[in-house]
Amino acid sequence: MVAIGQNKAAEEFLILDDQAREEIANGKYRDQRRGTFGPAAARLDGGTDRSPGRPARPRQRTRWSPPPTRMPWTKSQERLALLYHEQRLRPGEIASKLGVSERLVVQIILAAKNRGKA
Repeated sequence: MVAIGQNKAAEEFLILDDQAREEIANGKYRDQRRGTFGPAAARLDGGTDRSPGRPARPRQRTRWSPPPTRMPWTKSQERLALLYHEQRLRPGEIASKLGVSERLVVQIILAAKNRGKA
């Protein structure tokens, strides 16, 4: 027996014979509002109830995330920049002491603030 969901109020039950399998495979009982009927039902032997000539549904793609970015400064530069920042030096003064650009010093300080270190 197989239950075919018709609406919220009732379900239709069918004896799962060859004819009913063929009707289900051909999409007779699929939801008209959705593009697909849903994932294939798993069988006891690990396979699926999919007819042999029918291609498998493609896997649902996971959301792409960029690889973790490498910081363009070293740990020692970060420690010194944060130390100088705590001493109330301006980013321009810190940059001249470290030999880097003022922009990079601002990036170091903001990155540390975002991580909760400054």
